[in-house]
Amino acid sequence: MVTLLLPGPLRGEAGGASRLSVDAGGTLRAVLDELAGSWPLLARRIRDERGELRRYVNVYVDGEDCRHLGGLDAPVGDAAEVQVLPSVAGG
Repeated sequence: MVTLLLPGPLRGEAGGASRLSVDAGGTLRAVLDELAGSWPLLARRIRDERGELRRYVNVYVDGEDCRHLGGLDAPVGDAAEVQVLPSVAGG
């Protein structure tokens, strides 16, 4: 079971949950594919129409930026934590 950690701005698409359990692993792509089956609106906030990570969304696997681990092919082990953080802009 992989735990997906969600910040406040994304919780509305997850029924208000700050954590979701996803029964998938292996790669980040597999986790997000499984997430899309249960929470399609949330999944669309994380990935674009081509299935790629949105430019202004940062995803961490056990504290490591997934872009440094292979992007969507980043390995995700059992009991991993995947944190999703949309970038915040302003000034």
